Amino acid sequence: MEAALQRSDVDVSDFFHEDFVWDANYGCGLKHGLSEFESGWYLPFRNFFGNRDFATEHFMQDGNWAACFGACHATLDRDFMGIRATGQKIRIPYIDFWRVEGTKIAENIVRVDFASIVQQLGGDVFLGKGWGHEAPKNFETHPAA
Repeated sequence: MEAALQRSDVDVSDFFHEDFVWDANYGCGLKHGLSEFESGWYLPFRNFFGNRDFATEHFMQDGNWAACFGACHATLDRDFMGIRATGQKIRIPYIDFWRVEGTKIAENIVRVDFASIVQQLGGDVFLGKGWGHEAPKNFETHPAA
Protein backbone atom coordinates (compact mmCIF):
# COMPACT_ATOMS: atom_id res chain seq x y z
CA MET A 1 0.00 0.00 0.00
CA GLU A 2 2.85 2.36 0.79
CA ALA A 3 4.13 1.89 -2.75
CA ALA A 4 0.74 2.90 -4.16
CA LEU A 5 0.54 6.03 -2.02
CA GLN A 6 4.11 7.19 -2.65
CA ARG A 7 3.92 6.93 -6.42
CA SER A 8 3.86 10.15 -8.44
CA ASP A 9 0.82 8.86 -10.36
CA VAL A 10 -2.63 9.55 -8.85
CA ASP A 11 -4.14 6.47 -10.56
CA VAL A 12 -4.43 3.72 -7.95
CA SER A 13 -6.61 1.38 -10.03
CA ASP A 14 -4.00 -1.39 -9.81
CA PHE A 15 -4.74 -1.61 -6.08
CA PHE A 16 -8.47 -0.83 -5.71
CA HIS A 17 -11.67 -2.19 -7.25
CA GLU A 18 -13.35 0.41 -9.47
CA ASP A 19 -16.39 0.52 -7.15
CA PHE A 20 -14.58 0.24 -3.80
CA VAL A 21 -15.86 2.16 -0.76
CA TRP A 22 -13.57 4.51 1.18
CA ASP A 23 -14.77 5.55 4.64
CA ALA A 24 -12.84 8.17 6.63
CA ASN A 25 -13.02 10.74 9.40
CA TYR A 26 -15.69 13.41 9.58
CA GLY A 27 -14.69 16.12 7.14
CA CYS A 28 -13.13 13.65 4.73
CA GLY A 29 -16.31 11.80 3.90
CA LEU A 30 -17.42 8.60 2.34
CA LYS A 31 -16.22 8.00 -1.21
CA HIS A 32 -17.80 5.52 -3.63
CA GLY A 33 -15.44 4.36 -6.34
CA LEU A 34 -12.03 5.30 -7.64
CA SER A 35 -13.10 8.57 -9.23
CA GLU A 36 -14.57 10.00 -5.99
CA PHE A 37 -11.57 8.76 -3.98
CA GLU A 38 -8.95 10.13 -6.35
CA SER A 39 -10.61 13.54 -6.81
CA GLY A 40 -12.13 13.89 -3.32
CA TRP A 41 -9.30 12.66 -1.10
CA TYR A 42 -6.16 11.40 -2.73
CA LEU A 43 -5.43 14.37 -5.00
CA PRO A 44 -6.26 17.02 -2.34
CA PHE A 45 -4.16 15.16 0.24
CA ARG A 46 -1.22 15.11 -2.16
CA ASN A 47 -1.69 18.81 -2.92
CA PHE A 48 -1.72 19.84 0.75
CA PHE A 49 1.08 17.56 1.93
CA GLY A 50 4.28 17.37 -0.08
CA ASN A 51 7.44 15.29 0.25
CA ARG A 52 5.37 12.38 1.56
CA ASP A 53 7.08 9.39 3.09
CA PHE A 54 4.79 6.68 4.49
CA ALA A 55 6.17 4.66 7.39
CA THR A 56 3.87 1.83 8.37
CA GLU A 57 4.75 0.57 11.82
CA HIS A 58 2.72 -2.63 11.83
CA PHE A 59 0.58 -4.71 9.45
CA MET A 60 -2.07 -7.23 10.53
CA GLN A 61 -4.23 -9.67 8.55
CA ASP A 62 -7.31 -11.75 9.35
CA GLY A 63 -9.02 -13.57 6.49
CA ASN A 64 -9.80 -11.10 3.73
CA TRP A 65 -9.20 -8.12 6.06
CA ALA A 66 -5.85 -6.39 6.56
CA ALA A 67 -4.92 -3.41 8.69
CA CYS A 68 -1.99 -1.21 9.54
CA PHE A 69 -1.01 1.82 11.53
CA GLY A 70 1.77 4.26 10.95
CA ALA A 71 2.42 7.80 9.85
CA CYS A 72 3.00 9.83 6.75
CA HIS A 73 5.90 12.23 7.18
CA ALA A 74 5.30 15.24 4.95
CA THR A 75 5.51 19.00 4.59
CA LEU A 76 2.55 21.38 4.72
CA ASP A 77 2.46 22.93 1.25
CA ARG A 78 -0.95 24.67 1.36
CA ASP A 79 -3.05 26.36 4.03
CA PHE A 80 -4.79 23.65 6.04
CA MET A 81 -7.72 23.92 8.45
CA GLY A 82 -7.14 27.67 8.80
CA ILE A 83 -3.38 27.28 9.35
CA ARG A 84 -0.97 28.95 6.95
CA ALA A 85 1.31 26.74 4.89
CA THR A 86 4.90 27.02 6.05
CA GLY A 87 6.54 23.98 4.48
CA GLN A 88 6.90 22.64 8.03
CA LYS A 89 7.66 18.93 8.37
CA ILE A 90 4.86 17.09 10.15
CA ARG A 91 3.86 13.55 11.11
CA ILE A 92 0.39 12.44 9.96
CA PRO A 93 -0.66 9.42 12.06
CA TYR A 94 -3.14 7.00 10.49
CA ILE A 95 -4.81 3.66 10.92
CA ASP A 96 -6.08 1.78 7.86
CA PHE A 97 -8.34 -1.26 7.39
CA TRP A 98 -8.83 -2.97 4.02
CA ARG A 99 -11.24 -5.66 2.89
CA VAL A 100 -9.71 -7.44 -0.08
CA GLU A 101 -11.61 -9.22 -2.85
CA GLY A 102 -9.34 -11.19 -5.16
CA THR A 103 -6.18 -9.10 -5.44
CA LYS A 104 -7.71 -5.63 -4.94
CA ILE A 105 -9.15 -3.56 -2.13
CA ALA A 106 -12.96 -3.51 -2.07
CA GLU A 107 -13.40 -1.48 1.12
CA ASN A 108 -11.04 0.89 2.93
CA ILE A 109 -11.73 2.32 6.39
CA VAL A 110 -9.16 4.92 7.43
CA ARG A 111 -8.74 7.31 10.34
CA VAL A 112 -6.25 10.17 10.30
CA ASP A 113 -5.25 11.96 13.51
CA PHE A 114 -6.13 15.51 12.49
CA ALA A 115 -5.90 16.78 16.08
CA SER A 116 -2.22 15.74 16.09
CA ILE A 117 -1.59 17.45 12.75
CA VAL A 118 -3.16 20.71 13.95
CA GLN A 119 -1.17 20.53 17.22
CA GLN A 120 2.10 20.16 15.30
CA LEU A 121 1.18 23.29 13.34
CA GLY A 122 0.58 25.31 16.50
CA GLY A 123 -3.20 24.88 16.86
CA ASP A 124 -5.44 23.04 19.30
CA VAL A 125 -8.74 21.58 18.07
CA PHE A 126 -9.67 20.94 21.72
CA LEU A 127 -9.03 24.59 22.74
CA GLY A 128 -7.14 23.46 25.84
CA LYS A 129 -9.97 21.19 26.99
CA GLY A 130 -8.61 17.88 25.70
CA TRP A 131 -7.97 14.85 27.90
CA GLY A 132 -4.20 15.01 27.65
CA HIS A 133 -1.29 16.59 25.86
CA GLU A 134 1.10 13.68 25.65
CA ALA A 135 2.92 13.04 22.42
CA PRO A 136 2.06 9.77 20.66
CA LYS A 137 4.06 6.81 21.90
CA ASN A 138 6.71 5.10 19.85
CA PHE A 139 5.42 1.52 20.22
CA GLU A 140 8.79 0.07 19.24
CA THR A 141 10.40 1.44 22.43
CA HIS A 142 7.25 1.77 24.60
CA PRO A 143 4.79 -1.11 23.99
CA ALA A 144 1.11 -0.27 24.42
CA ALA A 145 0.55 -3.17 26.83
